[in-house]
Amino acid sequence: MNHSAIASSEGSDSPSGKAPVHSWDEFTTLREVIVGDATHARIPDQTDPSAWLNCYPDLSPAELAGIETGCYPHHIVEESNEDLSVLVDTLRKLGITVHQPAAVDHGLEYGGLTWRTSGRSSYCPRDLTLVVGSAIIESPSPMRARYFEALGLRPLFQDYLLQGAHWFAAPRPRLDDTLYEYDQDGFPLLGEAEPAFEAANCLRLGRDVFYQVSRSGNEMGLRWLESTMRLLGDIRVHPMRGIYDGTHIDSTIALLRPGLVLLNPERITPDTIPDLFKGWDVIWSPPMRVEPTAVPHTLSTPWVGMNLLMVDEETAVVDGTQTELIRVLERHGITAIPLVLRHSRVLGGGFHCVTLDVVRDGGPQDYLD
Repeated sequence: MNHSAIASSEGSDSPSGKAPVHSWDEFTTLREVIVGDATHARIPDQTDPSAWLNCYPDLSPAELAGIETGCYPHHIVEESNEDLSVLVDTLRKLGITVHQPAAVDHGLEYGGLTWRTSGRSSYCPRDLTLVVGSAIIESPSPMRARYFEALGLRPLFQDYLLQGAHWFAAPRPRLDDTLYEYDQDGFPLLGEAEPAFEAANCLRLGRDVFYQVSRSGNEMGLRWLESTMRLLGDIRVHPMRGIYDGTHIDSTIALLRPGLVLLNPERITPDTIPDLFKGWDVIWSPPMRVEPTAVPHTLSTPWVGMNLLMVDEETAVVDGTQTELIRVLERHGITAIPLVLRHSRVLGGGFHCVTLDVVRDGGPQDYLD
């Protein structure tokens, strides 16, 4: 099936003939989106190797032991939900349909065959669900505390299914200790015992999907995604290796519109720009303005400030404290809607992370050839 065939098949299963899920890229006009919920957000037990890998991999075991686990302080959750509420209102005023499913109770304990844990948060719906065209794809997070995180989205996904969307879930990982390895200094690494990745390791560009290999996405996860994309049609998956060993891709690369990309200069240099972007205009992000955080150890670096949501090719929801970034974007014809997420670093998500676009205007175009 070529990409034209993909486009013509989209929505063909929908009773209305209109695709209920249709999102191929990061920048065409946004029509429908899911927004996260900080309720029940918590820090899971850090004696779990998957939590160390996902949350604070740069901390030593002694430093990790000092992390206070359990529910975040009430004001962090409350203020985060206030900020998400402003985001929801803003998007709705732009005519965008917004869903905000209730968070699951992350305090409940559960387990696999060899481990037990509790959950983390429902703040970042982008992290674990990838939408490619009409397909909803649940990714196999390597973090045990995220095993049931997307359950809060399931009723909505089921509605999309009934309207004609496609719904896939990667094989449920075992997440036993064989998946976690350690470097020569004893810090955690993600192994290759089974497919494991988070959806936020990916960016979409029409018929192309970029996949960052990092500690939140392994090579086996890449293999699984490639095989699944072949089921969907002529979609190319591009591995990105050696760019950023941390977790997700969206505080390193932001696709702003065809031919224009925002890059993180701390992780990519002019010599290491991926060949895929040759001929594109590059905006090098200015340094992030660093604000004090409510807790000493955070899930995100200050670069979460460049984690933005494109509403269309000329409009972006941007961290309002990043005034220099906003000026740079505006010089390139992008109007910023400045909002705030006061605890984005603490909870680990900027505006791209806390949203999951379900419907955009664009299709499976080839933006690279």
